[in-house]
Amino acid sequence: MKVKIVTILLGLSLIIVLDSCDDFLDFSPKGTLTQQQALSLENAEKLVNAAYAAIGNDFWDRSITSMWVYGSVRSDDAYKGGGSVQDQFTINRFEQYNLTTPDITDYLPFTWTQIYAVVSRANFALTSLNAFTDDQLSTRKTRIAEMRFLRGHAHFVGKLIWKRIPYIDETLSREEILATSNDALTSDELFNKIADDFQFAIDNLPETQTDKGRANKLAAQAYLAKVRLYQAYTQNDVHAVTGIDAARLNEVVTLTSAVINSGRYSLQPDFAENFLYGFDNGPESIFAIQYSINDGTAIGRLSMSTSLNYSLAPQYGCCWFHMPSQNMVNAFATDANGLPKFDTFNDANLGDADLVTNGVTVDPRIDHTVGIAGHPFKYNPKVLYDHSWERISALYGGFGNMKEQQAGDCPCFKKVGPFYGSSKNIDIIRYADVLLMKAEALIELNRQDEALPLINQVRARANNSKERTRKADGNYPSNFLISEYQPGVNITWDQATARKAMQWERRLEFAMESPRFFDLVRWGIAAETLNAYLAKEKTRRSFLSSAFFTKGRDEYYPIPQREINYTKGLYKQNPGY
Repeated sequence: MKVKIVTILLGLSLIIVLDSCDDFLDFSPKGTLTQQQALSLENAEKLVNAAYAAIGNDFWDRSITSMWVYGSVRSDDAYKGGGSVQDQFTINRFEQYNLTTPDITDYLPFTWTQIYAVVSRANFALTSLNAFTDDQLSTRKTRIAEMRFLRGHAHFVGKLIWKRIPYIDETLSREEILATSNDALTSDELFNKIADDFQFAIDNLPETQTDKGRANKLAAQAYLAKVRLYQAYTQNDVHAVTGIDAARLNEVVTLTSAVINSGRYSLQPDFAENFLYGFDNGPESIFAIQYSINDGTAIGRLSMSTSLNYSLAPQYGCCWFHMPSQNMVNAFATDANGLPKFDTFNDANLGDADLVTNGVTVDPRIDHTVGIAGHPFKYNPKVLYDHSWERISALYGGFGNMKEQQAGDCPCFKKVGPFYGSSKNIDIIRYADVLLMKAEALIELNRQDEALPLINQVRARANNSKERTRKADGNYPSNFLISEYQPGVNITWDQATARKAMQWERRLEFAMESPRFFDLVRWGIAAETLNAYLAKEKTRRSFLSSAFFTKGRDEYYPIPQREINYTKGLYKQNPGY
């Protein structure tokens, strides 16, 4: 699939233009196909591959692959980082919840454009595919299902960010697109439109695909489960969770069970393998964005979404964004039983002196997620994280990020000007997410006993993921202690405790991977959690002194003012902006 995408980009420089407003989609084609050219068997498959290419056209200010800006820095997981508060000031506004005027001219409009570029390419491919019969194009039905999967993905990402977005399909004319408001559908109706795309994919995709990177039936089931899980938490007009729909939760259980029972996916044996080059498209990767290097293009098909986030280490040099928060580091602490310190984790700060071989006990995932002074970085005992790598330690320093970075000697790594790219895939859904989605649905259905083994699978894998972290002397860098939950032995397993355990597990498992903010919004606890976080962090980080999360506004981002202006007020702004 990677090769096919590169072939398309080399052969045609293909960027698809939907028969719609250029300003609405706002991207400039390097090469275009006419309607007549698009409606040819020769180009139908190429249009599909071009749509796949679109989902990986990432850059830090518009990425829908790694959403560290929108989902990690916006949460209690991370600080913005960089060289000053002013550096990439838009991200600072996100971190401070200071978006009361929707005049952002870069990140949000660029991301809107990126999402609808994916929608446009998928719809253009669908228009072409719909012009043929199955006899004319044997892959037609499968490719249509793939395009609807990609369209569903793009719309879902937009809904996470803005809640109210226009749903655009291939049947709409230019005039109809211009007349489609972002509030034409209720939230529930929009979820159902997105769900319809994934359901079509489930009904028409095979369980396996020959080409790596193509969506399959199981990926569609996992993604539909994700859509239904978010939809289950009903919200009112000011984003407060008003109830949890049991029917939707049961759909989540059915869909995730289908993926689990297929036997085609499993957890990677070592947690590290999810973040190391050489393990792409492994047993845990259900759907991933595909990248490549040394493929005949100028810089390769590299991911640039996290290219700001490398440190000042000798093998890198710029720019030190997306830094772990003290709160998140503290969350890895465990008690004498190897369980999280649910209520007391943030009472004391974990620092260099605590995170040592004979120090405080911690979950092993801390050394897969956080760069800690004196600890092997990216599993190389000869390369130890050092505070000198930090750009301005007094402001954002203390720790480094690690999951999204690749070692400087990795064959996947490439310097692009002052920045860095990687051909390491980015997983959109991995098997651990499926396990924890099912656990969440079961807990909210008051079936927490069935959720227990699912959560314990994830914890058991964490416990078995220590060996790559060893120092040169053979010792573990931290004092690892993690246990599975044992009702009646180390925990009382009622619904409330199970919910807390599941939410904690999601935070540690996906720390610095972006889901955190969106999880908090889904659960209806964003304001309470983030204002408690900020109250404590203000005593640690002066740059957060004015930060405050406003309930009923800050759960979603403002609709880009550019889009509202262009549609002459047809698009409606989100509450509070």
